[in-house]
Amino acid sequence: MMRQLAARCNALVVLLAIATMLGCQGLSSSNKAATTTTPPPNNTKPGLLAISPTSISFGIVKVGNNQNQPATMTNSGGSTLTVTKVTPSGAGFSVGGLSLPVTLASGQSRGFTVVFAPQVMGTVNGNLAVANTGSTPTVIVALSGGSQIQGALTPSPSGLNFGNVQVGYKQTLSETLTNTGGSSLTVTQVNATGTGFSVSGLTLPLTLPAGQSQPFSVTFTPQSAGTASGNLAIVNTGSVATVNIALSGGAQTAGVITPSPSSLNFGSVQIGNNQALPMTLTNSGGTTVTVTQVNPTGTSFSVTGLSLPLMLTAGQSQSFTVSFAPTSAGSSSGNLAIISDASNSTINVALSGNGLAAGALTPSPSSLSFGNVQVGSHLQLQETLTNTGGVNVSISQASVAGTGFSMTPWAPLVLTPGQHYTFTVAFAPPSTGNFSGNVAIVSNASNPNLSIPLSGTGTPVPQGQLSVSPTTLAFGNVIVGTNGQLNGTLSATGQTVIVSSDNVTGSAFAVTGLSFPVTIPAGQHVQFTVSFTPSGLGAASGSVSFASNASNSPTVENFTGTGTPPPQHSANLSWTASTSQNIIGYNIYRGVKSGGPYSKINSVLDASTLYTDTTVADGTTYYYVTTSVDSSNVESGYSNQTTAVIPPP
Repeated sequence: MMRQLAARCNALVVLLAIATMLGCQGLSSSNKAATTTTPPPNNTKPGLLAISPTSISFGIVKVGNNQNQPATMTNSGGSTLTVTKVTPSGAGFSVGGLSLPVTLASGQSRGFTVVFAPQVMGTVNGNLAVANTGSTPTVIVALSGGSQIQGALTPSPSGLNFGNVQVGYKQTLSETLTNTGGSSLTVTQVNATGTGFSVSGLTLPLTLPAGQSQPFSVTFTPQSAGTASGNLAIVNTGSVATVNIALSGGAQTAGVITPSPSSLNFGSVQIGNNQALPMTLTNSGGTTVTVTQVNPTGTSFSVTGLSLPLMLTAGQSQSFTVSFAPTSAGSSSGNLAIISDASNSTINVALSGNGLAAGALTPSPSSLSFGNVQVGSHLQLQETLTNTGGVNVSISQASVAGTGFSMTPWAPLVLTPGQHYTFTVAFAPPSTGNFSGNVAIVSNASNPNLSIPLSGTGTPVPQGQLSVSPTTLAFGNVIVGTNGQLNGTLSATGQTVIVSSDNVTGSAFAVTGLSFPVTIPAGQHVQFTVSFTPSGLGAASGSVSFASNASNSPTVENFTGTGTPPPQHSANLSWTASTSQNIIGYNIYRGVKSGGPYSKINSVLDASTLYTDTTVADGTTYYYVTTSVDSSNVESGYSNQTTAVIPPP
């Protein structure tokens, strides 16, 4: 670089010297001819690029891998040159380690890398074109290489499931390894993990050329019941260094029949009855079991609900019924023999029970008659049950039927021989008439369905009488707009009377003083008020009808009355004549407040000293004054004030 800078400086000095000479020559006034100076000749050789090596062969490279080869570019010429472009051709070739442009002084070298990364199988030829500013503008380097696909190990199947294998036995499955790649591979290890799994039929190391397969065997030998899982790890030189094959299987024990319960005790059962108990058979082993026989022995024992032969898979259960129906008193024993192909091929279930002589229930009395019972009331009677048999009697149900009959629940109940129990039955007739029913008792006695008849008659409830006094209320004359009030009385006789409502007719009449329902004991009475408020002139009539539980309901009271007009009121006024001259008349003024204001009420002058005001309103107080008027129509001041009180209607 320093050499190049020195050369450039020399050239610059020469050029400056020539320019100076020319300048001087231009400025000279001499008529001498100009003198030309020729520079010395340049004997420096141009740059020359050389690539080493001149050709590169990568040999065989597996598809998906790459290989690097070093190369060196050298300027073997005499001048500096610049590498401007490096272009590889051929699939998979590339260049690394160069940052262009690269300037090489004379004798200078630069290393770089050529890379071959094949993507497909086959032979690849190419070249490297290096463009530069030297005497050979493009230098070519031949490139070549071959490729092949790496070996790939593929198992078939990809996983092994041995299903259920009985403990103590084994199951063997086949497995195949195939080289599905493009080059040979070697299997170096086959490692089985998981309890009970093993491998046979392979000799290692195993070399598999491309496309070749090798079968072998995997065996599952379970030692205990349950689920097992494992793995087969195959180490090889293919593209996947370790290929895993999942292993799974289930271990089950031999079939075992387990009865539940292991024995049956039916307790005491009355002769003529039967007792059923459930029995369940369960396959508690690991394989299917077939039950071929279920044989009960012993008097009065039997089996139902089972269809043979019976197949029970592992864990499956089947329920059925064993019954004891004694035909005589005393203890009974037997056996239930269960025969199957299970590991416990014959199972015996002990059976036992006791036969009891029948008990008997005797009711006292044999029926219940309630006679006459008033509607709305009730009557209770007692009934007694006695166990007249020789063994306990279990009463499971006791119910009553029939309208109006009821009983407090008391079953279940056990009566020992000779024991009795007393209970109560009630009769409450909802209406009049005859009623019947029964008490039904269910037990294990010799008379297991005992019925006790019930009967009774509902009679009517005595009713009271309701009277009203007076039967007619006469209000006489009542001024329209006002009201008159009269009292009435309701009385009960015989029985208590309940008055539930009233119904008033006649719009001018109203009844108050009663809050329904009203209860009136026999011999008592209540008062009420009737108001008459006429809205128009003339006679009016109406009535009130009282609804009750009395036998004479409804009870009616009539009303009469007459609406009359209100009286007409007026105010008669008089005053002392004025003593002034030329008085021709008077004006009359009225107000409703003492001291005014007042309003004139006469339309023309009143020449007299008397005036009647007919426009007054009932119940109002009025205040009056007068003035005098002379012939010149001059009106005097107000006179003194007088008061008129109009009565209410």
